[in-house]
Amino acid sequence: MSSLGRSTRAMALGTVASRGTGFLRTAVIVAVLGVEGVGAAYTIANTTPNIVYELLLGGLLTSVVVPLLVRAARDDADGGLAYAQRLLTLTVLVLGGAAVLLVVAAPLLIDLYAGDLSPEARDLAVLLARFFLPQLLFYGAGAVLGAILNTRGSYAPPMWAPVLNNLVVIATGLVFLLVRSGQAVTVGSLTDGQVALLGIGTTLGIVAQTVALLPALRAAGVPLRPRFDLRGTGLRKAGRLAKWVLLFVVANQLAYIVVVNLSSSQELLDAGRGYPSYIAAYVLWQLPHAVVAVSIITALLPRMSRAAADGRTQDLRASLDRGLRLTAVVLVPASVALVVLGREVAVLVFARGEVSVADARFIGLLLGVFAVGLVPFSLYQLQLRAFYAMQDTRTPTLVNLGVNATLVTVDLVLFAVLPDDVRVVGLAAGHATSFGVGLLVCSMVLSRRIGGLDVAIVVRTVVRCLLAVLLPAVLAGLLAAGATRVVGDGPLGAAAALALGGAVLAGGGDRGK
Repeated sequence: MSSLGRSTRAMALGTVASRGTGFLRTAVIVAVLGVEGVGAAYTIANTTPNIVYELLLGGLLTSVVVPLLVRAARDDADGGLAYAQRLLTLTVLVLGGAAVLLVVAAPLLIDLYAGDLSPEARDLAVLLARFFLPQLLFYGAGAVLGAILNTRGSYAPPMWAPVLNNLVVIATGLVFLLVRSGQAVTVGSLTDGQVALLGIGTTLGIVAQTVALLPALRAAGVPLRPRFDLRGTGLRKAGRLAKWVLLFVVANQLAYIVVVNLSSSQELLDAGRGYPSYIAAYVLWQLPHAVVAVSIITALLPRMSRAAADGRTQDLRASLDRGLRLTAVVLVPASVALVVLGREVAVLVFARGEVSVADARFIGLLLGVFAVGLVPFSLYQLQLRAFYAMQDTRTPTLVNLGVNATLVTVDLVLFAVLPDDVRVVGLAAGHATSFGVGLLVCSMVLSRRIGGLDVAIVVRTVVRCLLAVLLPAVLAGLLAAGATRVVGDGPLGAAAALALGGAVLAGGGDRGK
């Protein structure tokens, strides 16, 4: 437990820095571009390389590559060095070629995800996507570099590298703000140079994030050398595992297409109640998950993979149980805090520039709904890694099909019955509901697979943390409401509400630990 805690703390520091600057990056971009025309085009275009990366390689890296690297490091005479170099070479070849083809196909991608954007906003999204899609290569190379470093016990560099990305994009947003010199940001008012500034600056951030890992790779004893003798990459074994991963990712993206298209109607975008607001809330919601759960997952996956490779199921189960309890202890108070103070957080972060207080409070409403699913989502993601450690990609895919079916069903029903101005709230509720279902099903299946989980202990941990923070949460909500009533609901009132409510919640959280 102590080694898990040390690894998690080391990664958490880097994650706090990267997610904190990412938090600022989102605030700057939203404030500069808004949540309507230009902001919508930028957000949709900047999402496309992430989507395609996940389809081509992201899920494979998460579920297959780390366990294979662990086994190669254990079994190969060179400690897996050649295997890692071949894998990186193959990734660059595949994603480099894909990036070139996708730049040409950018209009098709935007049409798939853009809903009913106006023709002008759609054209801007296509142009920006052509700047953004080369990021695909650097996302993949960076992910492989990070996986190699993790399997060799180097966790901090991949957690700190995104800070460079965020700083470059923040600088890009500020330069864009200076170039615009206070002019209103509308789709038809951007010059070619301003579009290029946004496109090139955003992509340079991903390049910097990837290049920053190279010194750590050399320090870990893995020279950066291309190898084209690809027979040793283990593709046959990976291919058997990857077919289920591909289905997993495709199901996720089909569900995501539903979310993007529902939230990208021009009516919702014009009202500041569409996809950019959804993404802004999602980014804030991801912060505690990334700091806590991702750090725990990253530390646990190599050790669970080693336990599975050695047939030590009891050790795998013990590591997983510790990770589940640690995740719950930290994230239950965090989720309650976001439910209670989500609007104030969003106002403090976003209510400036092109974003009104009303738009920011709507983002906060979405954040609070997302937060209901924070603990189920994080525990579910951790449980999936136990299957991947055992090189079982079939079971997570079958469970995930149910998760996506739940998400789409709830999304469609709530989108149809809710009033127009809160329809996107139903999409956040669908996200939270689906992972609650996923956690329940995954727990039952995984318990049978590994001879039991300490479900009762995890549930008691969640309930104990929830009860400890419940009364402070009510008091924090009352104090926050009073502060905004007296000071106003703008950034100053939000800061006062967060200071009062946050102090109460922090005290309650400390007493509950």
